[in-house]
Amino acid sequence: MSLFKQGRYSGYLRPFSYLIDLSILNASAMLYFFKTIDTITFVCVVSLSWIILSIASKFYHVYRYTREVTILSLILRQMLLFTLIAFAFSGYFHELKIPSSTIINYILWSFGLITIFKFAIYYILQKYRSSFGGNYRKTVIFGENKKTLALENFFNKNPEYGYIHEKTFSFKDKKNTNLKECFRYIKEQSIDEIYCLISELTNTQISEIVDFADNNLKILKFLPDNKEIYSKKLKYEYYDYIPILSLRDIPLEDSINTVIKRTFDIIFSSLVIIFILSWLTPLIAILIKIESRGPVFFKQSRNGFNYREFDCYKFRSMTPNKNAHLFQATRGDQRVTRVGRFIRKTSIDELPQFFNVLFGDMSVVGPRPHMVSHTNMYAKKIDKFMVRHFVKPGITGLAQTSGFRGEVETDKDIIGRVKYDIFYIENWSLLLDLKIILKTFLNAIKGEDKAY
Repeated sequence: MSLFKQGRYSGYLRPFSYLIDLSILNASAMLYFFKTIDTITFVCVVSLSWIILSIASKFYHVYRYTREVTILSLILRQMLLFTLIAFAFSGYFHELKIPSSTIINYILWSFGLITIFKFAIYYILQKYRSSFGGNYRKTVIFGENKKTLALENFFNKNPEYGYIHEKTFSFKDKKNTNLKECFRYIKEQSIDEIYCLISELTNTQISEIVDFADNNLKILKFLPDNKEIYSKKLKYEYYDYIPILSLRDIPLEDSINTVIKRTFDIIFSSLVIIFILSWLTPLIAILIKIESRGPVFFKQSRNGFNYREFDCYKFRSMTPNKNAHLFQATRGDQRVTRVGRFIRKTSIDELPQFFNVLFGDMSVVGPRPHMVSHTNMYAKKIDKFMVRHFVKPGITGLAQTSGFRGEVETDKDIIGRVKYDIFYIENWSLLLDLKIILKTFLNAIKGEDKAY
């Protein structure tokens, strides 16, 4: 058994990060913002609160494979929670009469510096790994198929993550596979992490590998087998002492996340209605009326949250026709008017759906709702299509910004759309919503091929 953990790890990085962040919070408070506060009391309260908060929020759980958007999400959540602590401190020591503006400036200044430091460390480590070969981990893979080949390519093509892949062991010929030779190689080459392809290993082999990893302080990770359930983002819970796996963990089922998203929807939709639709609607209405007779708005029944039907509103972009509720617009569709072609190309026709958002039927971001007739059809023929109805539908969505908007020409289009929608449902965050909104805006300016 190895006595020391092998590999090039950053064991002091997390304590160092704690020290820097606490120094920023306390120094900026004492030297600039709160000069009259008792230093010992403030430092003790803030430092203890920060440590407890960071442990609870996993603020320092940033790894070499962590994405930038995840880091930014951690920072924003930490800032929100620490702001509450700062105001609570001010309220408890009310005799200090600390102005709210001072607290806000202190928070913004401190977290600005913390953000700069956190990303600086992140990018410096990436540069250190890719340019100097430091802070690396040696890896081996047990098993060989398309998934392990993709993992090899990831290791080899992304040196900034600091993985050096040494060898892949094939277990297809189980008779000639010698685990002891594999273990000897791992020891001789000082391998840090072992990745196992479950589908190529027997239960006995997995048990041996687990025992070896435990006894030699190696990190052991598994690639899911061909059973799709193991590729899901499973939720692990305990009923007393009984381990239970839930198929899907949906962030928006958390009441706090629901309130955050709904608050954002109300604020964002209100701003669009007040500052854009208030003057744009009369102009679009005049143009629509000049070209063709019929209503300014087009109302269509669509399926939303929990499969409930609601009336979805758009600016009318077609001449009135009986088939509008049955058939999507196609390329060169003769039903689309000249004004309609412009507002569809620029996505202006979707803007009245911000009223749907304000009324609570839709969200700014979410899976795009389909016509009822199409929903019934896809529910029967497309696997997991109904998962989209676990959350409110959106004006825009991850699928739309990933190339799956507009007409569904083949089953591949709707399958791709469902795949991105499920990813969004399982990985929702406010930052992801903001990213999708920004990308939607940029796509509308550039124009999209399928916006017709």
